[in-house]
Amino acid sequence: MELKIGKSDWLFLLLCMVLGIVAEEAFFRAEIGISYLVFIIAFYGLFFYRYRGFSFSHQRFGYLVLICIWVLAASYFINDNLFFYALNIVVIPSLVFFHLVLVTSQKNIRWNKPAFITYLFSKLGGAIKYNFIFASLMGKFFKQGIDESKFQVWKKVSIGILISVPVLFVVLGLLMSADTQFEKMLGGIPQWFQLLDAEVVFRIITVLFCTFVFFGLMQVLIKKQINVMTHDGDKQKFTMDAIITITVLVLINAVYVLFTIVQFKYFFSGTLQGDFTYAEYARKGFFELLFVTLINLTITILVLTFANKSIGFIKRFIQMLLTTLVISSGVLLSSAFMRLSMYEDAYGFTFIRVMAHSFMIFLVVIFMYTLIKIWIEKLSLFHFYFISSLLYYTLMNVINVEQIIVTKNIERYEQSGKIDLHYLNSLSHTGILGLIEIYEENPQLPGLKNILLERKNEANLGYVPWQSYNLKRTQANEELRKLHLE
Repeated sequence: MELKIGKSDWLFLLLCMVLGIVAEEAFFRAEIGISYLVFIIAFYGLFFYRYRGFSFSHQRFGYLVLICIWVLAASYFINDNLFFYALNIVVIPSLVFFHLVLVTSQKNIRWNKPAFITYLFSKLGGAIKYNFIFASLMGKFFKQGIDESKFQVWKKVSIGILISVPVLFVVLGLLMSADTQFEKMLGGIPQWFQLLDAEVVFRIITVLFCTFVFFGLMQVLIKKQINVMTHDGDKQKFTMDAIITITVLVLINAVYVLFTIVQFKYFFSGTLQGDFTYAEYARKGFFELLFVTLINLTITILVLTFANKSIGFIKRFIQMLLTTLVISSGVLLSSAFMRLSMYEDAYGFTFIRVMAHSFMIFLVVIFMYTLIKIWIEKLSLFHFYFISSLLYYTLMNVINVEQIIVTKNIERYEQSGKIDLHYLNSLSHTGILGLIEIYEENPQLPGLKNILLERKNEANLGYVPWQSYNLKRTQANEELRKLHLE
C-alpha cells in the first residue's frame, strides 16, 4: 500500500486525536451514561466532516442503521438496564463499523449476501495495515539525520527489553518469594517513579489507541473501493436432494402433528393430566419447546435455501410440508407462551421471563414472513431477518423492560399479596422506583423499609460524574431523598 499523507490528512489525524480524548473521557473515567451519546455525536460529526462531498451508497438502509445506533447510545442516558448496558458495549461499535463500511462501499455491493462479511473483515484488516504503514512512515521521518548503525543498535536494545520484561516478571517473583530482604529492597522501587503517574500513562495510551483506530478506519474507507466480492452465480451452490428432504420433512411433521393433537387434547382445553400443577407443567417444558421451535426455523431456512425444487410436483409438495412445519412451530410457540404465562402467575415476573415472552413474539413475526417466503420465492430471508432483528433489539432497549417487570409484579401483588422485594431491589433504579411506589401504599411490608433506607443512604453519598448522568438514576435518587423513612 503506497501511502501519501497531505495537509488534510495531518489535520484529520489531529481531529482524530481530539476524538480519542473524547472517547477516553467518555468511557474510561466513570460509569457510562450520557457520555455514550456525547461520543456518538462527536464521532459522527467528525465522520461527516471527513466525508463531506462523498457519495454514500445504500442510503435508506444506512439511515435505518444510523437511527438505531443513536437510539442505542441514548439508552445509556434514558435507561440503566445492566444487561443491555453490557451487551451494547459490543453491539454499538459493531453496528457503527457495519454502518461505515456499508455507506462507503460501492453501490453494486450487496450487504445481504454472505460475501459482505468477508468484505467487512477486509476493511478491518485494511485499517490495521494502514496504521502499520503509517507508523513505518513516521519511523522513517524521525530516523532522518540519525546514523544508521546507532539506530539499529537502539532498535535491537528496545527489542531486547521487550523480550526481557515478561521473563523478568517471573524471575523477580520467584526471587522475592525466596528472600524476604530482597523483597523489601524491591518494594521500595515504586517510590523511585513517583514522578511517573501510571494513570496518566494509561490514559495517554488509551487516547493514542483510539486515535489510530479512528484514523486508520476512516482513511481506508474514504478510498474508492474495487469490487472484490464474488457473485453467487459464480460458485457452485450446494443443493439438498429433493427425495431426502421430503422424507425428513414427512417424518418431522408426523411427530409434530401427534404432539399438536396431544396439546389440544388437554393443554389448550385448560385441563391437565397426572399430578402436575400448572406451574410445574410450565417449568417442565418451556425451554424444550422453544429450542425445538428454533430447530424448526433452522430446518425451514436450510430447505428454502438449498433444497432442489426444480420439478413442479416435488416443489409444491415441499412447500406444503414446509407450511405444515411452520404451522406446527406456531402451535409450539403458543404452548410455550402459555406455559411461561402460567409460570409467571405462580412465581412472578423476571427479566429473563419477560425477554423470553418478547422473543417468542419476535419469532412469530419471523415465522409469518418465512411462511410467505415459502410461496413467494423472490423474497430475501436474510434481508428481513437482519432488519427485523435490529429493530427488535433497538425496541427492547427503548421500552425499558424493567418497567414492565415492575408494573406486572405490582399488579400481581395487588391481586395475590405476593411480592419479591429482593428481586425488585436487584434491578436497576426502575426497581427502586417500584419499591417506593409499594412503600407509599403499604409502608408496613416486612423488609421494605430497610431496603429503601439502605438505598437512600447510597443516594446521599454525593457527587455523580457527568459521564454517568442518567435520567432514571436521577429520578430514583430524587424520589428517595423526598421519602420520609421513620
